[in-house]
Amino acid sequence: MWLTRSLAILLAAAAPSAIGDVLLIDGVEAAARTASARPARGMTMARVESRFGAPISKGAPVGDPPITRWEYADFVVYFEYEHVIHSVVRR
Repeated sequence: MWLTRSLAILLAAAAPSAIGDVLLIDGVEAAARTASARPARGMTMARVESRFGAPISKGAPVGDPPITRWEYADFVVYFEYEHVIHSVVRR
């Protein structure tokens, strides 16, 4: 009885972290599959706009160096000066 109860408590405590790990991995895999459908690091603002069209919104540059955020329907692009530093899938 004691062993069964201890095992049940241990499994209940471990279950949420296991589920979270799976969701994180699924999200990373989904982002990797769509990487070619998003701007690549180093692309210029002009190239991004010519290939993907005008963004839904353009944020003003913030900080030094200036970081600019462009929002599209499926992803967000971050620029440093005029070049892409990162693009991420929207949730």
